[in-house]
Amino acid sequence: MKTNLSVIAGLVLFFMSFGAIGVLAQGGKPNYWNILSEVTYKVEEDEYGELYVPEFSEKIKALEGKEVTLQGFIIPFEGMFKPEHLILSSLPIDACFFCGGGGPETVAEVFLEEEIEFTARPVKIKGKFKINKDNLGELMYVLEEAAFVSYADE
Repeated sequence: MKTNLSVIAGLVLFFMSFGAIGVLAQGGKPNYWNILSEVTYKVEEDEYGELYVPEFSEKIKALEGKEVTLQGFIIPFEGMFKPEHLILSSLPIDACFFCGGGGPETVAEVFLEEEIEFTARPVKIKGKFKINKDNLGELMYVLEEAAFVSYADE
């Protein structure tokens, strides 16, 4: 069977233009981390110097208030891990925002309705998505009213 490379290239471009590659990668469900990575920053000045202010894409803004499921790793933060309040990272701990080279768009603060035990296994957590636009000293993505769905490797 002879494959026409231009047809394949055209299909790849078609899917990419609609963001379908991220959708297909998770069995038909959106890969929200791909969407959350569409943030840019503008530099502003305050009394302390340069300040990087996030500018959220329309896709990110469209998620506000909607239920999303994020797959990732629980990041323990010293003295602050609570079974109902945690940080979820799209990257393993050695590459996450706090310990590795990941950016602030790779983590979300999570407020769970029921406690969860710490695990090094990747998890899926769903909750109501919120953008933190007001406090630049805190994480910019938040899941509220969240619940553990499953381990990602099951």
